[in-house]
Amino acid sequence: MNEPSKKSTKPDAANSANNKSSSKKSHAAAITPRAQDYSQWYLDIIAAADMAEHASVKGAMVIKPTGYAIWEMMQHILDAKFKATGVENAYFPLFIPESLLKKEASHVAGFAPEVAVVTHAGGKKLAEPLVVRPTSETIIYDTYAKWVHSYRDLPILINQWANVVRWEMRPRLFLRTTEFLWQEGHTVHETEAEADARARQMLDVYTDFAENYLAMPVIAGTKSPSERFAGAQETYTIEAMMQDGKALQAGTSHLLGQNFAKAFGIQFTTRDGKKDFAWQTSWGVSTRMIGGLIMTHSDDAGLVLPPLIAPTQVVIIPIGKSAEELTMVMTAVKKLAAELTAAGVRLHIDTREHLRPGEKFFAWEKKGVPVRVEIGPKDVAKGSLVLARRDTSAKIVCGLGEAATKIEEMLKTIQKDLFIKAQQQRDNNTHEISEWEEAKKVFEKGGFVRAWWCGDAVCEAKIKEETKATIRCLPFERQGDGEGKCLHCGKVAKTKVIFAKAY
Repeated sequence: MNEPSKKSTKPDAANSANNKSSSKKSHAAAITPRAQDYSQWYLDIIAAADMAEHASVKGAMVIKPTGYAIWEMMQHILDAKFKATGVENAYFPLFIPESLLKKEASHVAGFAPEVAVVTHAGGKKLAEPLVVRPTSETIIYDTYAKWVHSYRDLPILINQWANVVRWEMRPRLFLRTTEFLWQEGHTVHETEAEADARARQMLDVYTDFAENYLAMPVIAGTKSPSERFAGAQETYTIEAMMQDGKALQAGTSHLLGQNFAKAFGIQFTTRDGKKDFAWQTSWGVSTRMIGGLIMTHSDDAGLVLPPLIAPTQVVIIPIGKSAEELTMVMTAVKKLAAELTAAGVRLHIDTREHLRPGEKFFAWEKKGVPVRVEIGPKDVAKGSLVLARRDTSAKIVCGLGEAATKIEEMLKTIQKDLFIKAQQQRDNNTHEISEWEEAKKVFEKGGFVRAWWCGDAVCEAKIKEETKATIRCLPFERQGDGEGKCLHCGKVAKTKVIFAKAY
């Protein structure tokens, strides 16, 4: 499974040098404007929403309840989607014998710079060092070799929710940390066609999740050979654009072919009585999706969450100066809350007495709750209340009797509008370019460049060296458009790709 390794560009302000800055900002009201310092803005959003903070362990983070609740929502949605395709959950060891990691040559080469190794335990030096899992292909496939004997044992469709460790020298909360949370699916099949269909199916699951739940438009495609997961035959990816024009790899699914099966001896007796090696896939997304969620929708006032992923979709704030006023208001609040709960809306009633209403408004705005309900004694007397949208700050007054219906409609509208806004931002910053000098200007400013590529890895490497931009994917759509001139070297090219700087 491949979280991108150290190929990405900054936000450099979000690295370990800023731990102290992040800590100082954690209780500050001000959020640095995006236009002034995008990297610090990102950190300020996390601090203002109280989502996470740097841990005492260098490169690691503490995910606080607000941030973890979002991860739980992601787990809940994705887990159901995986199981709907026949996948089951299991769990495999955190520690991997070093010899297992070395069994697949390209795999160990890809992860060697990032692994943490345990050499001593129980007060003694270990006979064989143990690697703290950077990904689980090796330990899982060693197990699969014991499970698979016949075609009747296939397919194996397993996912695990776990943590992984990759030694990170330049940590960025959620985007890149030494330890992070993810899911990793590992499947085994009789044929290449079945494995490829599964790899593509899981990418479709990620696409649906990103676009219809996170309201994050993505481009689906294939990685270039140099950007593939170590040991994979093909890597399929979804790429999203953040507000600064950089790309975020939002999910990957790999056709592993028979490479790992041959390395680990995953063989089976075929239907015609012969022996063959199995065909495999792996696929995963991680807590870096939370970073992508922040950078896709949030604004200078704080976090903005699409309703379908928001742990709290509606916050109700009762307003009253006296016990009598609050009693009257709470009667209306409880009735509305019951109606919303029955409709499946996730809500919270903020009854904190030590905060003024304005302070509550500000606090929930920073946490990104999609809809805020304001209701006081005068509103109750008029039979009305105020609804405020987090994404646009627009307010409307509506009757108490129609409030539940209005809120449900508002949540659907916000979900749709956030996707449209993000899609427009991406499309406005995606450029069809044929001239190299023009492309360099886009990379400097931020944005996607859709252009012809000759297919030469040397040419690809030179583009990265000169601009730090990489091929994000060969999009599934719009291939077979004929041929053109390679953006960089000018040679004949038959493939259009997306170039961009990336996180």
